[in-house]
Amino acid sequence: MDNLLSIVTFIPALAAAILAVFLRGDDEAARRNAKWVALFATSITFLISLGIYAQFDPSNTGFQMVEEGEWLIGLKYKMGVDGISVLFVLLTTFIMPLTILASWDVTDRVKEYMIAFLVLETLMLGVFMALDLILFYLFFEAGLIPMFLIIGIWGGKNRIYASFKFFLYTFLGSVLMLVAMVGMYADAGTTDIEQLLMHQFSSESFNLMGFHIVGGMQTLMFLAFFASFAVKMPMWPVHTWLPDAHVQAPTAGSVVLAAILLKMGGYGFLRFSLPMFPVGSEVLTPLVLWMSAIAIVYTSLVALVQEDMKKLIAYSSVAHMGFVTMGIFAANQQGIDGAIFQMLSHGFISAALFLIVGVIYDRMHTRDIDAYGGLVNRMPAYALVFMLFTMANVGLPGTSGFVGEFLTLMGTFQVNTWVAAVATTGVIFSAGYALWLYRRVVFGELIKESLKTIQDMTAREKAIFAPLVVMTLLLGVYPALVTDIIGPSTAALVDQYDTSLAAAQAASQLAQN
Repeated sequence: MDNLLSIVTFIPALAAAILAVFLRGDDEAARRNAKWVALFATSITFLISLGIYAQFDPSNTGFQMVEEGEWLIGLKYKMGVDGISVLFVLLTTFIMPLTILASWDVTDRVKEYMIAFLVLETLMLGVFMALDLILFYLFFEAGLIPMFLIIGIWGGKNRIYASFKFFLYTFLGSVLMLVAMVGMYADAGTTDIEQLLMHQFSSESFNLMGFHIVGGMQTLMFLAFFASFAVKMPMWPVHTWLPDAHVQAPTAGSVVLAAILLKMGGYGFLRFSLPMFPVGSEVLTPLVLWMSAIAIVYTSLVALVQEDMKKLIAYSSVAHMGFVTMGIFAANQQGIDGAIFQMLSHGFISAALFLIVGVIYDRMHTRDIDAYGGLVNRMPAYALVFMLFTMANVGLPGTSGFVGEFLTLMGTFQVNTWVAAVATTGVIFSAGYALWLYRRVVFGELIKESLKTIQDMTAREKAIFAPLVVMTLLLGVYPALVTDIIGPSTAALVDQYDTSLAAAQAASQLAQN
């Protein structure tokens, strides 16, 4: 099928337009229709995206299914996927129908709520497929708007504060990226990402305002992109917007934020930072590795003292993203394979954990850990699902959580033993806060009167968790499903990185002689 990428990208936006134009009123029938249209559109998008997976050839390390055309004056509309991006497309289309199902009980401004999620899906898919700098930037930035509205309109009581904090943090980081993109266009004469990957940016050191810039323009451009992607991940110490955003966001908003939006930062590092600015990456790798290790340990300790379930899982997400950045900047096959695997695995596990909180929040309208206890007595199916994803979050062998953490630690150990040793303690801390949460919520006697009539999961809730359970166990037992697809592309990325570094070092030696 021609234009398959564009079809997958814009089906949700088309459904959003249909809802906006044709759906009138706010009665029960209109709300039900809005939910069914959104569910149908996201489900069709997922089914068609399987066509991308079917056509994809892992042995081809270049971009595939490329679509290209004139867009604005001097700008191109160009889309494509490679081994690094294709699975993020599938993750996005897989998660979105589940978020719509999880929103089935929403009653406030349902049409607008569904439109926001449908537009957000189109923008997220665009980020993973865009092969033009300006197109990427537009998708990347525009995704802030629906998420800002989702938190700000349908969030908790401090939603305005959380939505503005989310918007300002991520927007300010991205302004620097735009400046760097203008510099890249001035230097290379193109915004085509395929051509920019082949372009060698200057790495000659120079003095700037009294500072000696090792790696020259590459280091400055790396820092500009790093400002945007580090906030998006988010990395320590620019992570403080995430717990607030998660706590205030509706359940479906937290799911999308954790499962997909955070992954854009890691994807950006792999698409731009490593291949385009290898010298800048090399110069700043020790800093990034130690920031990642600190994030893993510090946010795990912070998670241990949380009283709000969502906040605990949010800090857990920051810790797990620390493994991702550590693996990426190990810049070897195991590290990058592990980082991509960890992002995909975290997409399933974090989505499930926020949905798990949503199940009991819908019944009790509180996220305080102290409000619960002994739920296993009334909710055995819930306790079982909660246990599975708690173990996956800890990184139990046999679940997808283990594979990503193990590979990133292997990759990092080859580069910096001390960073790997510090990060490994985070695995112990994660077991601490995850099992502590599970024990307090699920085990013990059912003594609170308010919990004595609580109902176990409904058929709809079980249907939401079923595919997440399957993927978490399947990838844990058979990780080749992912590594076979990403392996050739990550090998090509590592090879290009090493070759570019060697060429830059040779040129530097020649200049000194």
